Amino acid sequence: MSVTRRYFFLGCAAAALAGKKRPEPRPNIVLILADDLGAWMLGCYGNQEIRTPNIDLLARMGTRFTNNYVCTPICSASRATLFTGRTPMQHGIEDFLTPKPLDNPPQGQAAAPPSFRQEIMISDILADAGYNCGYLGKWHMGDDQKPQHGYRFWYTMLEGSSSYQDPKLSWNGEIVQERGYLAELLTQKAIQFLDDQKADHPFFLVVSHFNPHVPYEGHPQKYYDMYAATKFVTIGWESPAPNALREKEYLQDIVGNARKCAASVTALDDQIGALIQYLRNKNLLDNTLVIFTSDNGFLLGRHGLWSKGHASDPINMYDEVMVTPMIWCWHGKTPPEGVRPELVSFYDFLPTVCEAAGVTAPANRGLCGRSYLKLAKNKPLPKKKPWNNLVFGHFRNTEMARDGRYKLIVRNGGEGPNELYDLRADPREKTNEFANQGFATVRIRLTEALEGWKKQYS
Repeated sequence: MSVTRRYFFLGCAAAALAGKKRPEPRPNIVLILADDLGAWMLGCYGNQEIRTPNIDLLARMGTRFTNNYVCTPICSASRATLFTGRTPMQHGIEDFLTPKPLDNPPQGQAAAPPSFRQEIMISDILADAGYNCGYLGKWHMGDDQKPQHGYRFWYTMLEGSSSYQDPKLSWNGEIVQERGYLAELLTQKAIQFLDDQKADHPFFLVVSHFNPHVPYEGHPQKYYDMYAATKFVTIGWESPAPNALREKEYLQDIVGNARKCAASVTALDDQIGALIQYLRNKNLLDNTLVIFTSDNGFLLGRHGLWSKGHASDPINMYDEVMVTPMIWCWHGKTPPEGVRPELVSFYDFLPTVCEAAGVTAPANRGLCGRSYLKLAKNKPLPKKKPWNNLVFGHFRNTEMARDGRYKLIVRNGGEGPNELYDLRADPREKTNEFANQGFATVRIRLTEALEGWKKQYS
């Protein structure tokens, strides 16, 4: 049988293509972001009294990072670092943005700097790569009502809003008064977004919950009932500290308010379970990377304090406020029940997501982060490039350097009060070793590392 010239070349081309590995489709990405949820408050991170079965299941389905540090233990600044990969000294948001009129003067930052509008966020990068991007819930990085940074589906809390029941939100720029429970409304809108997606376009969806932020009123009664008899004897709360500041009124009834906070956490957990189940029902989990984290941690009575970085005067950087959950669940990519002890930071998030999506992180932005995708996948790192277990924090006049064993906290440019902890011997940060000459070498080494980081990334 004769073979035409055309079919001969087509056959050669097919044979050549058969020998090449087809590029994998870009994953869908769902980022679930909690507010004021420390890693230590979850069952999968060791909490024995707050019920989080769905988050715990998500952790068992993927990889859980045990040392995920925020750069700043306050919402607006932390979110800005998460989404831009840049330090607060670079992006210019160094505190929470205070709605007008000021609710807690002189704390907070009046507004994001005008330059923040030119920041490149992970959503800008993904939108340029063909992703359909949606944002739901708390934004709190300026211009809350306005769709921005590549998001075409926009359903956000309005600036200064703190209502869980019948909230006011921005629906693609238009103010709407909704009826219902905020966390459930976000799940409903997330489902609407998912139903609108096409199989040939990847999507990036952020579901940014307000739970478990104060106030603790407005959650369905069934969640309060779950904790009516819980005594919270294992969470490690202490009597009110003399330097307690923000939200110190909650320390007047630590157990009672811990019950309310726990109710908010479990209400959040139920909504995460509902969203994951919907992804499963729609057969989306096989090619969807689900990430769960929180913008900062929370003390909940530990150290005799209630809130986060502003819970004390001076600002604190205890692990309870600096370490947040970071769970990556990606079917066939992240191993089930994976646990990674390496120190990773919020400024590492953007380069990691970029690598997962097969896109390039922006150049000339002075990014200090590095991708931890291989860690999430439990893949070996190059021998010449081991993971450097060193992370940094910055919150106005307070800075942190943390390595695999020690944590240095420096205030007011080194004038103090300063702190140094041996976290291996003292994980609850009770004994300040800064003035102990036995730790002089550690103190000098971490101080030099911190100064180098500030100089390079300010």
